[in-house]
Amino acid sequence: MRSPRRPTTIDRRAAESAGRRGERLAGWWLRLKGWHILDRRVRTPAGEVDLVARRGNLIAFVEVKTRATAAELDFAIDQRRLARVAAAAEVLMERYAGPGDDIRVDVILLAPGTRPRHIENAWMP
Repeated sequence: MRSPRRPTTIDRRAAESAGRRGERLAGWWLRLKGWHILDRRVRTPAGEVDLVARRGNLIAFVEVKTRATAAELDFAIDQRRLARVAAAAEVLMERYAGPGDDIRVDVILLAPGTRPRHIENAWMP
């Protein structure tokens, strides 16, 4: 039995490039829906948040997942990943949120040939 192929540097670069394109598309999609993008790719000791967006008094910490096919989107996000985004959002709340602001964690799923799928309030501990 062969061991699984390890990703090469070229594979990683292609995935990184696709992820960045997906984050740009997700930012565009959110702006069309009335959101203001506050920040992108924010790193914390707890993890990374792809997009931080505001609409009115609502702050969304957004995880963006890009996959090659629509069928792969159903497996793109899991509770472990969402927990990491939520932990990073907790660290970032005081930087982006003010008194009276509501906070949530959203997910945007992207695949070629499909409309972005925006899952609002995706994290429930």
